[in-house]
Amino acid sequence: MQSLRDLRRKILTPNISETKLDVRGFHVKDDESKEMLENVGASFLAGYGFAAEAATTEAAERRLETLPTRFRGFAYEGAGMGFAVRDALRPGRPRHVRSLLSGRGDAHVYMIYVGVGWAMARVPRIRWGQLHAPDPLLRWLVLDGYGFHQAYFHTDRYVRGQYRHENFPWPADGPRGYAARVIDQGVGRAMWFVGGTDADVVSDLIAAFPAHRRADLYAGAGLAATYAGGVTEAELRRFRERAGDHRIDLAQGSAFAAGARVRAGLVVPHNEIATQVFCGVTPAEAAKVTDVTLPAEGDGDVPAFERWRRAIAAEFEAWC
Repeated sequence: MQSLRDLRRKILTPNISETKLDVRGFHVKDDESKEMLENVGASFLAGYGFAAEAATTEAAERRLETLPTRFRGFAYEGAGMGFAVRDALRPGRPRHVRSLLSGRGDAHVYMIYVGVGWAMARVPRIRWGQLHAPDPLLRWLVLDGYGFHQAYFHTDRYVRGQYRHENFPWPADGPRGYAARVIDQGVGRAMWFVGGTDADVVSDLIAAFPAHRRADLYAGAGLAATYAGGVTEAELRRFRERAGDHRIDLAQGSAFAAGARVRAGLVVPHNEIATQVFCGVTPAEAAKVTDVTLPAEGDGDVPAFERWRRAIAAEFEAWC
């Protein structure tokens, strides 16, 4: 049985070289930021590998919990992808992601949903029905993960070529027009990696996009700048300055990152600096904003996820 799990990991897990900035052709700002971004990728793949070979989700969780605080969330994201891929490739009802979310993974729910989006990008569309994302509010994070994956691995098309999905077929009950906006948030998050955490390079990448897409791109980049880091306080202030009228979108994305870090108990010093620069508050205070603004699902033309984002942004309007 162990040999079967080892084989499954070998077959399913991407090569570590795929996370190297030189291989990806991403901008390298300096050795320190390069090392940090590659550690993010390595941590993601570690979590994916744990999920690929684990006999149970509990066994994977025990290994995930041993990883460094700064990078553990990325490992849970990778585990979300790994278990989602396993669910998509097996007959019957999906069970691995459900089990992960019912255990320690509950604290990492945001990252796990994003990881499911990575799986969406890798498994045949006919198997998307096997992807477990039951929360009607958080399921949009699956598309954030999909957008990140596409921009990270198909950078020429999605970043330099600015490709956009105008009629994405998931979720089936739509609204389909909104899916493109959430995918853009994932693309913006990936731009923080593509631009090597360089505030000016990332800002220039976003500025090249049509004006109507920049708010979502900045929201994603603000999330990554807060959650992953790789910059000094001065660089964060430079990024905020370059954002101009989109400072409020940076704040919204930063608050999302704070919510994920606080819920998982993974706050590190960089998060404190980033939320202070982007939101004017601590991570705990920014996370509280994401909690108190949670919307009722309800009906209407505007998805609850978008109403949530707007409510969060409104809380930081005075600061921005």
